[in-house]
Amino acid sequence: MLLKTSLRSFLAHKGRMALSLVAVVLSVAFVSGTLVFSDTATSTFSKLFAATASDISVQPPKPADDEDRPAAGKPPTVPASLPGRVAAVPGVRTAVGQVMVGDAILVDPATNKLVGPTTGAPTLVGNWTDTPRNPVRITSGHVPQSSADLVLDADTARKAGLRLGDRIRVDNAAGQHPYTIVGIATFTTTNPGAALAFLDTPTAQQVLLGEPAYTSVEAFGDGSRSDDRLKADALAAVGSGYQVKTAAEQKDENTKAIGDGLGFLTYAMLGFAGISLVVGGFLIINTFSMLVAQRTREIGLLRAIGGSRRQVNGSVLVEALILGVLGSTLGVAAGLGVAVGLIKLMNAIGMDLDAGDLEIGPDVFVAGYAVGVLITVVAAWIPARRAGRIAPMAALREHGTPAEARSNTVRSVLGLLLTGGGAALLVLAGTAEKAATGGRYLGLGVVLTLIGSVVLGPLLATVLVRVLGALLPALFGPSGTLAQRNAMRNPRRTGATAAALMIGLALVIGSSVFSSSAVTSAGEQIDASVGVDYIIAGGPTGVTPEMTDAVRRTPGIDHVTTQKDFGHLKVRLPDGQSTRTDLTAVPGTFFGTDFHPAVSSGTPDSVGHGSLGIGEAFAADHGLKVGDRLTVDYGRGRTQTLPVGVVFRKGGLLGDGSFVGLDTMAEAVPAAEQPAVRTFFAKASSGADVTRTLTALEHALEQYPQLTVKDQAGYKKLVQSQVDTLLYLIYGLVGLSITVAVLGVVNTLALSVVERTREIGLLRAIGLSRRQLRRMIRLESVVIAVFGAVLGTGLGLAWGVTAQRVLRDQGLGTLSVPTGTVAVTLVASVVIGLIAALVPAFRAGRMNVLAAIATD
Repeated sequence: MLLKTSLRSFLAHKGRMALSLVAVVLSVAFVSGTLVFSDTATSTFSKLFAATASDISVQPPKPADDEDRPAAGKPPTVPASLPGRVAAVPGVRTAVGQVMVGDAILVDPATNKLVGPTTGAPTLVGNWTDTPRNPVRITSGHVPQSSADLVLDADTARKAGLRLGDRIRVDNAAGQHPYTIVGIATFTTTNPGAALAFLDTPTAQQVLLGEPAYTSVEAFGDGSRSDDRLKADALAAVGSGYQVKTAAEQKDENTKAIGDGLGFLTYAMLGFAGISLVVGGFLIINTFSMLVAQRTREIGLLRAIGGSRRQVNGSVLVEALILGVLGSTLGVAAGLGVAVGLIKLMNAIGMDLDAGDLEIGPDVFVAGYAVGVLITVVAAWIPARRAGRIAPMAALREHGTPAEARSNTVRSVLGLLLTGGGAALLVLAGTAEKAATGGRYLGLGVVLTLIGSVVLGPLLATVLVRVLGALLPALFGPSGTLAQRNAMRNPRRTGATAAALMIGLALVIGSSVFSSSAVTSAGEQIDASVGVDYIIAGGPTGVTPEMTDAVRRTPGIDHVTTQKDFGHLKVRLPDGQSTRTDLTAVPGTFFGTDFHPAVSSGTPDSVGHGSLGIGEAFAADHGLKVGDRLTVDYGRGRTQTLPVGVVFRKGGLLGDGSFVGLDTMAEAVPAAEQPAVRTFFAKASSGADVTRTLTALEHALEQYPQLTVKDQAGYKKLVQSQVDTLLYLIYGLVGLSITVAVLGVVNTLALSVVERTREIGLLRAIGLSRRQLRRMIRLESVVIAVFGAVLGTGLGLAWGVTAQRVLRDQGLGTLSVPTGTVAVTLVASVVIGLIAALVPAFRAGRMNVLAAIATD
């Protein structure tokens, strides 16, 4: 009987459930689509790695605590004699030495443009080897036969418009190396999106490694021994210092790397799903709350003829279960479309995945149905409890049960406590001395203020809607008065409807404040600290002397400054303990001439005279001050004890790294072991036109397409574009939440129109025109939307301002509130309200007056 009643009720109100169904479908689609895409990509690459991996791969020893760092600009290698030793291992059929590096680029000398992917996939250059599981095969031309030959993969050749006989150049830290394309190689399996180029072995060794060596040895067994046995025997033959990996270990390692690479996209898509779940939850709560209110007499009659609270409660939950199952089923199907879209997106940026070979595992269905059913049933539980409390005598009433005063009081008190507690945490976050502590307070404060605002929504609706709608009666007459009172009639409903919109707009405002503050702070730091006019980044190949010479020869350039980044080096403190810091070696004139950092203590000039420069946070964490002596460990037994000469103020453009003079560092580290230059700077001559010199500089570096040349204005734009990338993702999440929120407003108004059928009929009977009726619905929608926007704006400003205060010592020293964005958001909320009211207002206007009055 319970199931039959629930089914009849669901089918009777299927139109009213439609928009809630959309919210469930969207949530499940993003979850299931993300899982299908992730499973498909992982499966595709697993098959690739399984089909091409050698039985065992012998690789260079893993660096132990930076002690075995390879020479500058060179990858770790194994000796040329190692393939012979591996080939002698019992059970090995063949062993080949492989050269493969990822720090070279391909250039079309005819156009001076990069050849290969520009979206993050690698460009790999190595030696051509014939192995039993070669990932490519020659389909045109021949293998490299001389030092002037190069084989290029077919996908890269097609995209770059290159053919056999065309010239191509390989650039790396050793210089520029011209070749002729003599072969085109096609992938035998999936192309992971990389560009592949092959040279003959002696040339690859000389050009890419600078010595007769290999980056690994790939061995293939004869089938008489397992890979694990081959690994054990190989380790015994070559020594335990080398890394030896079986085919399975290679596959797992590479698959994990692919998973890590796709992790950002996966988390972003799951973020979309999370937003859909939260916002959709409000929509479902509102839908079932209104359906319960409209069916008060029906539920009262069920109670009067013997239905228990449990049965009535169960009836509503069964309807929610039906909605959840149906929404999950459609959502999983829609998720396949989402997965195909993601695959096409990845293919557009260079990856090669087959949309016709989707991997749909059981986890897709488990997660999809768990998400869809769970969120629907949980969201419907509150209205279901309310339905179970309806007394049998409610069947005799014309309208729904009156609001429970005690429940509203408890809700208001709880909301005030949550919101007040969240606000207190935001204050603590903004005044915290350490960013980590402030970040924890901020996260908890955001959650509490958000939940508190949702719980407090009905109380806020009563107050704010009265204020926001105060002008409506004067501007729109009876329609405005009715709209204001309708929005205030059920504060709980108004609060829940506005909550979905509030979440989206709070994210917009909070993110805008954060990003605007970040861009403004970075711009001010560049203006205050950077004395150079041009910043030149070297890309994967690093910076060669030829590049810096080309800059020095450019008319209008006064001088060039280089720096060398050692990365995370070990440092021994005065108390004997060790820690790590990012160390950069700079010329003696770096500070004062080219950069003007904010200083906490000491003098920047001391870095050029044998001292260390350290960040204020690093000094505070380890109790350091000017004059203390630190021992820097450069690796390979190279150490140097230096005094601290300057402590840079935290939050500056230089970050919290450490600095040493180039000449000082060179006393301990031979040139061959120093890191390559990755970034260098140039200053224009006094009186030179900075813009014209930039053009000359770009012209001088045309043959080095891997270099990125920016003046100070361009560098500011680069910083802004990096911030905007994150901002666009957030805006995408927000756009989805606002879309679902609009559905919520539409659903609320549509159900409200049904609920007020007789009332609308009476209004029409006493003279309210269709036009006035439609205006009333639209104004009610606008008031609800503006209410949500005001709450969202308040929350977003609180979150954004607090985030800036938390990070004030990490580079966000200036608060910038984007008033334009705030204004656009408030105006957009009016538009959202008008759009959401179109269909409900049209339906209300079409009602037959007599039929509406006669409705029961």
